[in-house]
Amino acid sequence: MGLKILHTADWHLGKRLDNFNRLDEQRIVLDEICEIAEREAVDVVLVAGDLFDTFNPPVEAVELFYKTLKRLAKNGERPVIAIAGNHDSPERIDAPDPLARECGIILVGLPHAEVTPFEIENQFKISKSTNGFFELRLDRFKQPIRILHTPYANEVRLKKALDTEDKGAALNEVLGESWQALADKYCKTKGVNLLISHLYMMNRNGELLEEPDGEKPLKVGNADIIYSDIIPEQVQYTALGHLHRAHQVGVEDRPVVYSGSPLSYSFSEAGQQKYVMILEAEAGKPITYTKVALESGRQLSRVKFNSVDDAVEWLVANPYHLVELTIVSDTFLNGDDIKRLYTAHDGIITIIPQVTLGDKGEQANVKQVNLEQDMQGLFRDYFKQRNKGQEPNEELMDLFNEILD
Repeated sequence: MGLKILHTADWHLGKRLDNFNRLDEQRIVLDEICEIAEREAVDVVLVAGDLFDTFNPPVEAVELFYKTLKRLAKNGERPVIAIAGNHDSPERIDAPDPLARECGIILVGLPHAEVTPFEIENQFKISKSTNGFFELRLDRFKQPIRILHTPYANEVRLKKALDTEDKGAALNEVLGESWQALADKYCKTKGVNLLISHLYMMNRNGELLEEPDGEKPLKVGNADIIYSDIIPEQVQYTALGHLHRAHQVGVEDRPVVYSGSPLSYSFSEAGQQKYVMILEAEAGKPITYTKVALESGRQLSRVKFNSVDDAVEWLVANPYHLVELTIVSDTFLNGDDIKRLYTAHDGIITIIPQVTLGDKGEQANVKQVNLEQDMQGLFRDYFKQRNKGQEPNEELMDLFNEILD
């Protein structure tokens, strides 16, 4: 009988979209993930980092996190392994470890940590453990499950954790040697061999993968890029977190997979379908996986209209979207227009007025307002548009600056 594993990551609990609270959506989508775990009868759950959005998440996010893990673990029947990402405080993730173990939850906060062995009677046990590795034995699955784990750490901290003597060594070399040594020592006999990590990983000589807007970057130049070809051949599947789009890197018969985030967290993710991965694993055979689509959460949409009327019509027709709305016009939006837009929809995150200056029909003289300039520059453009190109005088600018201050 094969082993079924659910791979998810990048929950970012407590994250907001600008000032819009997403906690209700997160609660619903995590409920959906729990239902998928039950429906698919998975044996193990992997959560590959960025559990929270900040080092000090709100109380409601922490409560949701532990309630969800406990539900996924089924009171100790199903092991749940969750590691820290770059948004997480590793000390916070490690702190509740003794209580978590009683529920079948294995938390790993620091890189190259050693998980304390424990057993839940008639369910599973950690039979071996060392820095960066542990072995699971499930009562209902005869083969051992070996897990190499590397939570997020920056280059300096990771090299320190791996205790490398050569501080100038490339991170790929240091990580690759550490993973290979663990695989050579503990993965000699038949078993299911997995790696879980939160890193920026890509194919060597492949295209650079885009990090999502608002994500703390892990890639600084090429120094912090990890290449998939350093993963030991014994590892059958690598469960990754950090990039929010679900996709595979690495070779087909040993998948290296980003599960992606369960919700779209920035408008750069607008239109993305979100997933969890369901793995079918057996010792000594390639692991196959399927993407299971998540249906919860409000869709993010970037839309542009040439009139407020057209925008209102679309907003009324799409009430469940979260919207970045651009209005193209030759005049600035007035208070009544803005009120109409916000009255029509409760999910407008940003309104971008794309204002053109110049007489209608004189396309050669039309220019777009530079939205990157400071407030004084924007006021000058606004004043010139309302006063046929006349510049505001020094006295008026002084008054504007006094109001601004």
